Amino acid sequence: MPLFKKKHGATGVERQRQQKELFAFNKTVEHGFPHKPTALAYDHVLKLIAIGTESGVIKIYGTPGVEFLGVHDGDSPVWQLFFLPNQGRVISLLQDNSLHLWEINIVDGSYCLEEVKSYALEGRLKKISVCCLSADSKLLYLGTEGGNIYLLDVDKMELSENIIYQDVVMQNVPDDYKVNPGPVESIAMHPGNPDKLLIGYNRGLIVIWDSNDFHAEHTFVSSQELQNLCWHRDGTQFTSAHNDGSYTVWKADETSPEKEPIIPYGPFPCKPITKLLSLTTKSEPFLIFNGGMPRASYGDRHGVTIIQGKTHTVLDFTSKVIDFFVMSNMDPKQEYDDPHTLVVLAEEEIVFIDLLTEGWPSFTLPYLSALHSSAIISSHHVSNVTEELWDKLIAAGEAQSGSTATQRDWPLNGGRNLAEPPMHHDLLLTGHEDGTIRFWDASTISLKFLYKLDTSNLFLTDADANGQAGGADGEEDEWPPFRKVGTFDPFSDDPRLGIQKIAMCPLTGTLVAAGSAGQVMYMKMGTDEVERKVEHFQTKIVGEQDKFVWRGHEALPIKEDSVKLPVGFQAEFTIQCEPPAAITSLSLQSTWGLTAVGTSHGFALFDNVHRAIIGARCTLNPNDLSATGENLSRKKSFKKSLRASIRRLRRRRAPGAEKPKTSPRRGEANASPDHREASGDADMAPMERRIEARTEESKTSMVRFLYFANTFVRDSHTATPSLWVGTNMGAILIYTLNVPEESKRGELSVSAEIAKEIRLKHGAPVVSLVVVDHDTYPLPDPIEVQNERAKPPNMTGHSVIICTEEQFKVFALPSLKPTRKAKLTAHDGSKVRKVAFINFRSRSNETYSENCITCLTNLGELSIYSIPRLKKQGGYDALHEANKNGIQSLIFTSRGEGFYLLSPSEFERFSLSARNITEPMCMVDLPDDSRLPDGDNQPAAEGGEEVAAAAATAEAEPAAEEQQEVVEEVAAAAEAPEEESAPPPAAPEPEPAPVVEDTPVPIQMDDDDDDDGPPMPMPEQTPEDSGIDRANTVDELVSEVDRLLAESGISMEGETEDSMHEITLDEVKDYGKDDSAILAANGGGMADTAGVGEERTHSGRLHHHHVTSKISRILIVLIISSCLFTCLTLATLYLT
Repeated sequence: MPLFKKKHGATGVERQRQQKELFAFNKTVEHGFPHKPTALAYDHVLKLIAIGTESGVIKIYGTPGVEFLGVHDGDSPVWQLFFLPNQGRVISLLQDNSLHLWEINIVDGSYCLEEVKSYALEGRLKKISVCCLSADSKLLYLGTEGGNIYLLDVDKMELSENIIYQDVVMQNVPDDYKVNPGPVESIAMHPGNPDKLLIGYNRGLIVIWDSNDFHAEHTFVSSQELQNLCWHRDGTQFTSAHNDGSYTVWKADETSPEKEPIIPYGPFPCKPITKLLSLTTKSEPFLIFNGGMPRASYGDRHGVTIIQGKTHTVLDFTSKVIDFFVMSNMDPKQEYDDPHTLVVLAEEEIVFIDLLTEGWPSFTLPYLSALHSSAIISSHHVSNVTEELWDKLIAAGEAQSGSTATQRDWPLNGGRNLAEPPMHHDLLLTGHEDGTIRFWDASTISLKFLYKLDTSNLFLTDADANGQAGGADGEEDEWPPFRKVGTFDPFSDDPRLGIQKIAMCPLTGTLVAAGSAGQVMYMKMGTDEVERKVEHFQTKIVGEQDKFVWRGHEALPIKEDSVKLPVGFQAEFTIQCEPPAAITSLSLQSTWGLTAVGTSHGFALFDNVHRAIIGARCTLNPNDLSATGENLSRKKSFKKSLRASIRRLRRRRAPGAEKPKTSPRRGEANASPDHREASGDADMAPMERRIEARTEESKTSMVRFLYFANTFVRDSHTATPSLWVGTNMGAILIYTLNVPEESKRGELSVSAEIAKEIRLKHGAPVVSLVVVDHDTYPLPDPIEVQNERAKPPNMTGHSVIICTEEQFKVFALPSLKPTRKAKLTAHDGSKVRKVAFINFRSRSNETYSENCITCLTNLGELSIYSIPRLKKQGGYDALHEANKNGIQSLIFTSRGEGFYLLSPSEFERFSLSARNITEPMCMVDLPDDSRLPDGDNQPAAEGGEEVAAAAATAEAEPAAEEQQEVVEEVAAAAEAPEEESAPPPAAPEPEPAPVVEDTPVPIQMDDDDDDDGPPMPMPEQTPEDSGIDRANTVDELVSEVDRLLAESGISMEGETEDSMHEITLDEVKDYGKDDSAILAANGGGMADTAGVGEERTHSGRLHHHHVTSKISRILIVLIISSCLFTCLTLATLYLT
């Protein structure tokens, strides 16, 4: 019988196949409004719009679900965009004077936006100032700073030989005006004659140019600098806009204007009118222009003016207007323009105005919403919302919009959305600086706005105190007639209103929100508008005996009178924490009727049913009280364990042993090998860093995490409700909760008493924790089990996983004996910022899934660790480490997806799951003759069903290909020994081992081998040795050692040299029932035990067990090491 059996479980190739089926990192879609837009274009045939940004990004939108994204090489901003109508093409002009042709093509079975050609003009005089597309979309006229106009062949992206020189244009100009007219300012094609175009120069010269005869047909001279030109529908007139805020109407066959220049907001000096459109209807014509505001009184206002007959409105925006266009009848056979929608692109939002409905209301945006209407402070994701609650949210949102939104259908209906309707409703909640919470439909790629909840009406703000409310009544008769449009509002009435934390139960329709001034609002969904007084409770977290003086802002005063609560979430009561510091953690337990809140000073527990404070505890320590902020030392202890010393001795004595080399990573500039040796830490474990002092020690009392669980705290026989409190100093407080039965819940109140306390030796802040059952499943919320949304947990073998900024630890319950540990900071210098516990389901096998820890570090890396072995399954560079806002804002979903702020106005959506991916699946129908034959990637116009099927199966094909590759590689590996048993040819090359194709970001996979210490030397393999059974390799032998150790009850998983030394020094205090301190209802009652564990002792029994366990482990390791050495020696002799 062999000493070492072949390891059970998945082989390396099989495990990689499993990982590809479970994990895959993809950035899928960008939600929200593009950051810093610079250009706008519209395809009136395909009904698509394009937006260019300062970072060189192009985004194309059509009907909801149709989105395309293109990114230019380099960082030059997009200056202008031009659609080639009905071709699925767009031309971009960048600030570096380069032009790029983009096409919507089919790539790998799906539609995408790709750049196909480019052209650049060089020279100062060839700097492009304005562009205009010809009527047949074959030429692009390029007006330059030098005054010449070049013609670009769109299909070839090359300049034509024909050039409209400024000198030729000036030949017919009267002698009195033969001066340099300046750069080309505007070019407009004649609406009825494609051979004629209108050319305007900066200093007021206007020319009608005949492109057939190549001469100036008519010349016009204005006394003011020119800004813009536009033709009228019939082509007999045109209008010019000027820099003094005036516009002039000209007849095409007369050199003098039909009327005197008109200054709409004169006679005082006005700002320039930068763009103007004149559009005809069966009734009164429309005149729409941007700018022209009086400089002195409204020079800082951003408005677009709409004039139709006697109706005059200025759309007032809170950010600069970039561009606008009007959707109208573009058929040249029709007599009127008949505009129906005005689209205005501003710096911070886009607005669609209905020109057909009286009052010109706005459209409700199905996408492109301004997420940052007020600055986003927090966000929260809710999965699988009930149909009942979803309908109520929709109804509440419709009631809010009321008459301010049009009832017309969305006018952009280009393209086709191929994605299947979502199987469930997901919500993304964003908390804002102005005290509002916005609800977004996160089920699809559109992220449609649903409903806004305003909490400011519950409090008296600074604006109320200053009498600013209702101050707009006297502005009804003001001139110009401004009308506020859009949702972007960067100003907040009171910064204390900011929403810091959100918790929601979708099954009960309960929402709890916590703010920047210690206010907590408990709300329930209501279907009718009510007016009532909201109850208010106050809890003192820091008592008078703590001698703490709060020097921050005051609490928000609550409104004493009745408050009108509209349809939607309505406040039941509010809680005010004292001191009024920002809420740092929040947890809602709907089944037990409890809410826990934490601040930088402590935490409090509230009974939602009886509406009473159960108790509060202060976590302040002497450092916080004295404000000294003394940093705790995080240097490595000089006392080394015997186990670590033996390992170092063995490595030094090993022949040819070298110090392992570590690959540099981001953020390791201050931890070079030279620095380690100079600081006296040359004997540290391989790949382990010195952990320097943390810089936020003044916040050690902060409560970082609150968690409810029904688990084994006192003993292993009875599971009890409990509250777990994690602090910034590495302390975990465990409270048992006495929750009455549901039938008596309304009569009896809840009580809490402290049961145990853990002080982690490394003292890093607790980011998250979870209790898992024997099957490694996190304990589900009891209400999820009651509603059959989750299976009941296995009530045996519970463990708690505590995730700090520096490492993960697993403790057995109820003994709190540490079993496993995984270090992060000590290995790569990273610190954990966000943690989630996710069940990853295989994309090809519905029944197979794994529970994992997903975390984000301060270096921007997303990592996945197995539960409970804490083995790293993958690492992906998701964010740049300098993107602090993105790292701080990231949230995970329960399905393996996530969101983070790409910019103040955009959420980047990503997925770590190979199964759950929310990304655009769309197409655009193009006619057969839409493009010339030279387009290699021209998409088929017909056969839309085939294209849709190809796009729908795009995700399944890569999975099948990867699976087939893995199967072939496994088969090749199994057949390799038989093939190699034949007499080999002369001097053959060793056959390479099977290699699994890597994903775009390689998965860092750890198998079951203990990777502490350096790899052992292996004999050099010859062609004759290539057929040896893989079970006899060193990797398999080491794996067998791990298995034997595991069967013996010894865990070597995730240990570094000093891990066993550290893991036994965590301070655990067990409060017996006799001496357990009951949580005081008046707060501060537990202040005597709230400091950093001053006096903690280890019992002799635990110490004896620790010493005995260590000696046993050392002896076993030495015996097995000797066996390994003997086996390797015999194997070497056999091979040689």
